[in-house]
Amino acid sequence: MRILGIDPGLATVGFGIVEYNNNKFKTIEYGAVLTPANTDTTLRLKAIYDDMSYIIEKYKPTEIAIEELFFNTNVKTAVNVGQARGVLILSAANKNIPAYEYTPLQVKQAVVGYGRADKAQVQYMVKAILSLNEIPKPDDTADALAIAICHAHTKNNALST
Repeated sequence: MRILGIDPGLATVGFGIVEYNNNKFKTIEYGAVLTPANTDTTLRLKAIYDDMSYIIEKYKPTEIAIEELFFNTNVKTAVNVGQARGVLILSAANKNIPAYEYTPLQVKQAVVGYGRADKAQVQYMVKAILSLNEIPKPDDTADALAIAICHAHTKNNALST
């Protein structure tokens, strides 16, 4: 299966594409979609949608895994991330690709084996699991790859039970 992992945001959307077959990962591509802060929110959302649609078309994932919205004390940030998540999920739906959602706790548990792991531990394990030379940057990109790994492990465990 080819998985597109997505760490949603308005300023930065991390993405990572991996293939997972026979309990082995192959990294296809990773990076970030960036939108400038001084741009109208509507235009930023359109840019996110357009860029993610292009990524989906180019790399043809069979499944998409996206982080669930983690609500913090900043309501404006939560609303903006929620809007970005909406256009990201829509970009998958328009290509008839199933989307799966995971909490940060689920991602940490699947990647590190401990749901309260810190960011550095997750990044280190992403690097190790995918046999990368360095930790992907920005952090959102490493997080997106972690979400893809989480989906592969979760789906594999569901199939084996």
